[in-house]
Amino acid sequence: MKINKLNSIILLGLVAIISILVAQLLWTKEAFTIEQKKLSQKAHIALLEVAKKLYEGTNHELPVQNPVQKIANDYYIVNVDNEFEPDILEFYLKTEFKKMNITTDFEYAMYNCQSDEMIYGDYISLYKKKAECKKTVYFPKHKNLVYYFAVRFPNETTYLFSSMRFWFILSTALILILLIYVYSIFKLLQHKKYSELQRDFINNMTHEFKTPLASILIASKYLIEQKPIKEDKKLYTYTDIIINQGNKLNGHIEKILNIAKSDYAPLELKKESILIVPIIEEAIENIQLKYPEASIKIETSSKEYLLETDVFHFGNLVYNLLDNAVKYCNEKPEITIKFTEENNCLKLEFIDNGIGITPKQISFIFDKFYRVQNEKSNEVNGFGLGLYYVKEICSLQNWKIKAENNKEKGVTITLSIPNKK
Repeated sequence: MKINKLNSIILLGLVAIISILVAQLLWTKEAFTIEQKKLSQKAHIALLEVAKKLYEGTNHELPVQNPVQKIANDYYIVNVDNEFEPDILEFYLKTEFKKMNITTDFEYAMYNCQSDEMIYGDYISLYKKKAECKKTVYFPKHKNLVYYFAVRFPNETTYLFSSMRFWFILSTALILILLIYVYSIFKLLQHKKYSELQRDFINNMTHEFKTPLASILIASKYLIEQKPIKEDKKLYTYTDIIINQGNKLNGHIEKILNIAKSDYAPLELKKESILIVPIIEEAIENIQLKYPEASIKIETSSKEYLLETDVFHFGNLVYNLLDNAVKYCNEKPEITIKFTEENNCLKLEFIDNGIGITPKQISFIFDKFYRVQNEKSNEVNGFGLGLYYVKEICSLQNWKIKAENNKEKGVTITLSIPNKK
């Protein structure tokens, strides 16, 4: 994906996120306003019903003009041209509020404007006993009214927010999803940056390392064929060391390049049906040329095991496992490659007598660049890519691989290959 295309997608995503957040805020505000209007309408209807009930059984008639006035969002007054008892008013208020499903605390007061005083006032809590609600009730006085009562909802905002609980849960969930998206974008950009740095490093290393190394190897191979070098045992040994170590370094570089390429494009396997025992025997010969002291044997009931695989990569896989087993051994390396059949599955066990791996570290040995810290770490050269390469080949072939410590010493690495032929 081109950089400008990726940046455009990220920019569009951020614009979409900001738009959704703004829309969410507007919807929340609109929902709050709607809930506020609903409460106002229900309170108005309930108070009008209370006024009607206070006029019942009296000589007065309910005024033609609406007696309920909304002074503020949480404050109402009701003009009642009649005397009435506080207990009756409180009963009617509770009854009508319950009918209208108004389940928040309220306070009320009764005024007699002829005497210019508040006759009675009280705070009503639906969830606390009356003795626990010791609050001073105060309402402003209103002119041009004789008898009236006032009602206030002191916890109106809290009540409205609680009635929108489900809405806020959904809003919070949406915001969390958006935050996760932003975090994912941030990690994607960070990973992209690291990938580009890794690619640049590998490209530079290809040029800076392989070119002079190729020249050294060519010159060394030419040098070792010269008559004076062959006649001088020390010079021949030193030249041979240069060639061997140069080839080893070249192998490490090739391994890094192959792994890096597989990160950007999967390795292509040229599968064919092959006898795998001869491939393993060839890998054993190569290892014993490098480590003559190593004792490697194959335990199998048949040499006719066929496998659909890539010859080159399968040979490298076996070589890496054997090389790793020999390098991490303090005594004469003894390795057994054991073939077994189980549940329509061919198992290859690579059993060594090495120093083993601690239980905490054994689950990480197939990770890229991971090297086990032990007594051989400083002696063994490498980048921690051998077993990672093995795991990659197994994954491409849909094989399973696992490592476990032996009871006495060493490690057993098991390949499980299904659908054998």
